[in-house]
Amino acid sequence: MVGTIPSILTSLPILSDLRGWKAICNRQNSLEYLGIWPPRCDRSSSGHSTSKSGSVRGPRCISGRIHCRASGLSNLVFLDWKSTFAMASPVIRFDRFEDRASIDVLVVSPNSQLRLELNEKLKLPRWNVVQAGGGAEALERLQGHGTEDGILLLDPMLPDLEPDEFQRIVTARFPNIRVLMLNSHTGQILVGSASPTLVSSELVGEINRGGSVRPGPISVVARENPRKFPDDIVKLRSMIGDSEPIRRTFALTRMVAARDTTVLITGESGTGKDMIAQEIHLNSPRRNQPFVVVNCSAIPETLLEAELFGYTKGSFTGAQQSRIGRIQSAQGGTLFLDEIGDMPVTLQSKMLRFLEQGEVQRLGSNENLKVDVRVVAATNANLKKRVSEQQFREDLYYRLAVFPIHISPLRERMSDLEELAIAFVAKFNCALTLTRRALQVLGQHSWPGNVRELRNVIERATILVGSGYEINPEHILV
Repeated sequence: MVGTIPSILTSLPILSDLRGWKAICNRQNSLEYLGIWPPRCDRSSSGHSTSKSGSVRGPRCISGRIHCRASGLSNLVFLDWKSTFAMASPVIRFDRFEDRASIDVLVVSPNSQLRLELNEKLKLPRWNVVQAGGGAEALERLQGHGTEDGILLLDPMLPDLEPDEFQRIVTARFPNIRVLMLNSHTGQILVGSASPTLVSSELVGEINRGGSVRPGPISVVARENPRKFPDDIVKLRSMIGDSEPIRRTFALTRMVAARDTTVLITGESGTGKDMIAQEIHLNSPRRNQPFVVVNCSAIPETLLEAELFGYTKGSFTGAQQSRIGRIQSAQGGTLFLDEIGDMPVTLQSKMLRFLEQGEVQRLGSNENLKVDVRVVAATNANLKKRVSEQQFREDLYYRLAVFPIHISPLRERMSDLEELAIAFVAKFNCALTLTRRALQVLGQHSWPGNVRELRNVIERATILVGSGYEINPEHILV
């Protein structure tokens, strides 16, 4: 089907109020040919020509597109002339972000209720809503989004990343994405979180007009009395909680991380000693160097010395080649000695020399090798009691305990239980919510296995819930 330019243009929705070509191009300077006016050509690729005097008989076609700027319109319209004249269904593309028919909106919140409410408020065709339950999932979706423009609505209570850190990553990797902050409890956009634009103002009006979201079960972020950290206390990336004991642990970890001081982390099994060790390394000047972990209780006594210090070829049966030990492989970085209380007494004297002199001697060698390694040790044992029982060297204990950090068991910081449980729900299935009754069941348990036990209980509950959307008391097995 072939149509004339005036009939096709007047059939377009955006030009429906204009009648004919003269209504659009009633002034000579209202039609731009992306160059010099008037255009001069004998015959355009569409078959429409311009006379030598410059009178317009039809639009000029450049690289298969017709370009015109309509007087009184705020956007530049591109018409695909091939589809226009062949199928009478022109394709319209807009230059400006706010003029697009559909705007991509990524809602990032572990609160499934909040995401659902926003999805109901922001309807197609104007808003194309995509959801993400956490920072990592959002970055994956943005990676697939490419370099296109869009808006990201960010709930600051992310379970896996600090909001400021996440926002910096988005700004650096996806500069065309505009980030707006959400109120974690009402779902409304925080006015003033970014410089206003036409699109953001329209979005703010659309979301805030309907009021806050409806209350629901405890979701990944829905807390009745959210607690704020003081300005002088900075949360660690991998640690969750804001009780007094965990805040003290955060503060000590931050203080010692910048030094090369030897650290001894104590606490019951399952409290997160390994996570504190990692945080010390990641917040230290050695963060870009190796972080080597040695579990002293998992390696047989006969192999532990060779594993730590290395050996030379022929030093024992089966040593067919020389090998450096774990201590030397941590050169420039951090050596984490987990379960140091289970280290054999026969090996403790050699470990003491390494800590005091900064030297290691491989099995079968007389050469002392200098190493630059920071040591962080951890144990769930009472080392002072082991010293009194002569199961641990007293001098080694004092060499390790230069800066002790104790992690309290979960039963002593039950105020962190809700936040921990919600974070684990988000980790295993961000679409689920945790009911108040289920939280009450969790609060009645003493948690001898500490945070590790809580993590296992929540993971089991997310499986037992099946196709449901809420974790109820019957799903909590402790």
